[in-house]
Amino acid sequence: MAALVAFAAQAQDRADRQELTDPDSFTMILLGDPQGYTKYDINQPLFDLCTAWIADNVDHLNIKAVLCTGDLVEQNENIVLNRKMLNQTSREMWEAASHALARLDGKVPYIVSPGNHDYGYRKAENSRTCFPDYFPFERNPAWRDVCVATYPNRNGAISLENAAFAFDDPAWGGLLVVTTEFLPRDEVLDWAAALIDKPEYRDRKVIFMTHAFLHERSAKRIEKNSYELTPGNTGAEIWRKLIEPSPNIRMVVCGHTGKPGDYEDAVAYRVDKNRAGHDVHQMMFNVQILGGGWEGNGGDGWLRILEFLPDGRTIKVRTYSPLFGISSLTKHLAHRTGTCDRFDMVIE
Repeated sequence: MAALVAFAAQAQDRADRQELTDPDSFTMILLGDPQGYTKYDINQPLFDLCTAWIADNVDHLNIKAVLCTGDLVEQNENIVLNRKMLNQTSREMWEAASHALARLDGKVPYIVSPGNHDYGYRKAENSRTCFPDYFPFERNPAWRDVCVATYPNRNGAISLENAAFAFDDPAWGGLLVVTTEFLPRDEVLDWAAALIDKPEYRDRKVIFMTHAFLHERSAKRIEKNSYELTPGNTGAEIWRKLIEPSPNIRMVVCGHTGKPGDYEDAVAYRVDKNRAGHDVHQMMFNVQILGGGWEGNGGDGWLRILEFLPDGRTIKVRTYSPLFGISSLTKHLAHRTGTCDRFDMVIE
C-alpha cells in the first residue's frame, strides 16, 4: 500500500498537479469555444483530456462549476464535409462534445452559453439547435440542486440555453450564474433582469454568460449583428440594457471572437463601472486558434482556473493546459504567465 501511495504521488508530480493558493478557496473552470476540438476526429481526444482533468480535480480544487463559452460544434446541422475545415458531420461533432462533457455528469454542473455555430445549419441561419437534444436537463444530476430558473429558447422550448444556477458559499454570500442564448432576445434580457432583482437573488453576486460580447485584444464591445437571420442583442446592447443597470452583475464571461496570431488575439478583458458604481469585470476567452490556427488542434488544451478566495472578493485567474501539464517533459509549458493570462479580479 505504501508503494502504491508513493507511486500515485509521483504520478501527480509528473502530471503537474495544481493546487489552491488557499485551502478554503473554491474554483470554477473556464473552457473556451471547443469547436476546434470537435470538428476533427484527431482533435476530439484533447477535449476529452480537458474534461477528464476537470473530473479528476473536482474535489482537489473544490470545483463548483465549469463555464463554457459555447460553439460546442463547428456546424449544427450539416452532413456535407468541407475537408478544408472539418472532417466530421454535425452529428459526429455533437456526439464528441456530449462524450467529452459526459465525464462531468454527476460530478459537477457545467454551464454552456451556446454560440452561433450551435444554431442553424452552419452558423445561425435559423433558430434550430441540437443543444437541447444532446444536453437535456436530466442527463447531469449535478444540475438538479443548483438550476433555479430557465427561459424558453427561440423555438419556445425549455432548455439550458437560457438558465440560472445558484451557488452557496458563506464567504461570498452566494453566487448566481446566468447563461443566455447567442444574441439574446429582449425578452431574455428582461427575464434575466427580473430574476436577479428578486429578493432571493438581489444580494448575490451575479456572473453573466453569453457567447458574443467582446472583441479580441481591443476588448471593445461588439456593436454590429452580422447574423441578420438571428435578431438579438449585441454586446454593446447587452451592456446598455442589462449589465450597466443591474447593480449585482459583477462579471461577464464570453467567447466567440478571435483570430490567428498571438495569444492576445484569443482573449480580452476590461473593467467598467455599472450605474451603481460597482466594477464589472468582462472577460473573453476563446483559444480555438491556438495550437495551429483555425485548422490546428483546437486550442492546445488551454483553460482557465478561476480561484475564488475566502475573502469573498478576490478571484485569481490562471491559464493552464493539462495537455502540456500531463508530461514531465512539457509541464514547464503548461502555465501562461503574461499579464493577460494570470491576474486577479477584485469583486467589490
